[in-house]
Amino acid sequence: MEVIDDGVRIRVPGEKLRSILAALSLSVGRSVSRDELIDELWGEEPPNSAKNSLHGHIARLRRVLVAHGGKATLRNVIQTSPTGYILDLPEENIDASRLFQLVFRADATSASSPQEAVDLLNEAVSLWCGPALIDAGNGMICQVAYTQLEEVRLGAYERLFDLRLRLEHPRAVIPGLDQLHARYPLHERFCEQLITALYLAGRQADALNTYHRTREYLSQHLGLQPGNGLRDTFQDILRQAPHLTKQY
Repeated sequence: MEVIDDGVRIRVPGEKLRSILAALSLSVGRSVSRDELIDELWGEEPPNSAKNSLHGHIARLRRVLVAHGGKATLRNVIQTSPTGYILDLPEENIDASRLFQLVFRADATSASSPQEAVDLLNEAVSLWCGPALIDAGNGMICQVAYTQLEEVRLGAYERLFDLRLRLEHPRAVIPGLDQLHARYPLHERFCEQLITALYLAGRQADALNTYHRTREYLSQHLGLQPGNGLRDTFQDILRQAPHLTKQY
């Protein structure tokens, strides 16, 4: 987790402080109840002093923002509500919110302005600097958010490379797809896109070999065969289906 104010990076020490800030950031502008925050910090077995401890953590978090950011007004970023606490910032100041907004805008413009959609998706995936919320504890809010954010990220990459395959020469997108497929070997859509790019670049043998390696990997690690989408693309490549070149 990272906080930046006017170019100044603010380190938030302590997992519990980061957990609180993460939970508030994921509901930016809306109140997160004290009970939700207590569950996030201590799970099903909170201490008897949980409410007082939460109040103390909030006070410490405000002090950290002021001390490390050098502005007394930063304490007002965390507001107290009748039921809990609110992170009082615009949504666009939170990377997670920006990610959703950028992907939504890309989807809305992909048909009419594919290059604009590519730019938006590139901006979306560039927000990532590692696994989301990895240092913000194991509370349910952060765990659910991690899963959701990872799904949106992978979906953004899928959309991005679909568009790039339509706009660029297939050879240009092969390195990026190769890296994604190596990093996520169980994510079949990346393999499907990669073998399509290889085929369109005149590398049919490499496309078929990539498919067979993926099929073996899925069988060994999951005991499964490739899904319909990947199998259909493989068959299209085998028979050199005309629609592949027309589609891209």
